[in-house]
Amino acid sequence: MVPQQLQAGENLTLLPGFILLGFPDVPELQPTIFTIFFSLYVFMVLGNLTMVLLIRADPQLHTPMYFFLSHLSLIDFCLSSAISPKALETFLLGRSHISFWGCIAQMYLYLALLISECFLLGVMAYDRYVAVCKPLLYVTIMSRARCCSLVVLVYTTGFLSSLMHAVLAGRLSFCQARNIKHFFCELPTLLQLSCSDTRMNETLQAAHAGLNIVSSFLMILLSYTHILHTILQIPLARGRLKAFSTCTSHLIAVTIFYAPGVVAYLQPGQGCWWDEAKLLSTSYTILTPSLNPLIYSLRNKEVKEALRRVLGRKLGLHLPEF
Repeated sequence: MVPQQLQAGENLTLLPGFILLGFPDVPELQPTIFTIFFSLYVFMVLGNLTMVLLIRADPQLHTPMYFFLSHLSLIDFCLSSAISPKALETFLLGRSHISFWGCIAQMYLYLALLISECFLLGVMAYDRYVAVCKPLLYVTIMSRARCCSLVVLVYTTGFLSSLMHAVLAGRLSFCQARNIKHFFCELPTLLQLSCSDTRMNETLQAAHAGLNIVSSFLMILLSYTHILHTILQIPLARGRLKAFSTCTSHLIAVTIFYAPGVVAYLQPGQGCWWDEAKLLSTSYTILTPSLNPLIYSLRNKEVKEALRRVLGRKLGLHLPEF
């Protein structure tokens, strides 16, 4: 049975679900936050959809690296779109209502896509390892069938892992306190509001977070250890620079994905935990998805050339190089 909610205020109107409050400690800043979020969301949509369509449209980008990049853009688009529209309503109105199952669905999609992106970055690191360390075998190892299998494994891991959290969260009971001091339904916020025993949820959350982060980061670390060892063996500095340049965009993407979590969760003290958690969520829901297309387009000559070719074909013009 879907639990009932008491609306905050004097009338105590019964509503099924929760009230998202956004950033209630700074209500005067919510219009400004709305403007920033809306601008970044529009930029995110344009950037990631452009990357997906561009990689699909240009045959020269039909390689394993850009195949994975198109899925990174797709995940970023879906992740931000699962959270941002409701968050924008919350910032604009000061609060917004979300149904119980809508809240569970939002939490499920956020976790599933976040875990998927975590493992996709690990797969992309493996792709760079093969390209740099085993260039003669690259086409054989990173065949289309293997690339598709890796992507299916990434999505399966993300959506099955998140499903366990969603099922357990859906069985929780909630009391009168239904105001969520956040701009979306994140798992820790639901556990804080529940009047059920949440020890199993918390244990599963900690175990999955540790397993997912450690395994994906270990894959990235091992890949780049081998890459660095191979690059250092190249005799010419120009050759070393060329080999390393193929990895820089991915390294930046990995850094902006993992850095917010390190900054937020490795600080001593718990006094500002909720503020840090909201800043971390903001990074994953809007900032990182907005930056990834920028990183891969500005630092990648092949992407810029592909954009020039596609625009030239569509407009019937010969455009100069960017």
